[in-house]
Amino acid sequence: MIAHPHIDRRHALAGITAMFGSALFAPIARAAGAVEQTRGAIPVISNGPPSVAVFTPVQRATMTALAERVLPTTDTPGAIAAGVPEFIEKMLADWSLPADRVPIIAGLNAIEARSQSVHRVSAAKATAAQQDTLLTEAMEGVLPEGRAFFEPFRQLVITGYYTSEIGITQEREYLPVPGEYNGAFPYSQVNKVYSA
Repeated sequence: MIAHPHIDRRHALAGITAMFGSALFAPIARAAGAVEQTRGAIPVISNGPPSVAVFTPVQRATMTALAERVLPTTDTPGAIAAGVPEFIEKMLADWSLPADRVPIIAGLNAIEARSQSVHRVSAAKATAAQQDTLLTEAMEGVLPEGRAFFEPFRQLVITGYYTSEIGITQEREYLPVPGEYNGAFPYSQVNKVYSA
């Protein structure tokens, strides 16, 4: 699992879900609920393979490319390096009901069809700008399946990233409770999100 001595994916998952509130995608909520019920027990979110294959090869390639567009590589690693595509498939395989998968699969299929129609190339092979346009069209409902797809997909990407070793150790910095309070800390020096 995660090598950081103070926090692991289970604890990070329990903490990150609060940011989505009541609109939390059901598989993430189920996994977070299981974490709360099994504190101190065997980890419920493992890094092993998914129990079933959720995606076709084309859907998997599209999902992977779009996850990287949601959280691209910049001065820190992006979604692919953080293992987000594997996390998404694991969550959908092991923590979703068949109905939970419908908007994700329908959205990926619609995005692929749109890319083939407009750009004459698979969404996975489209340029970054074209992929951004496809995601924007999904978010704005240009694709009928888009609105139902976009928010759950975004939540899966963000949750997968910020509960990964890269997200925990490079993007966020763990500050154990009680931590230190410095009321005069200059805002211009804040460069990481701290979690406890």
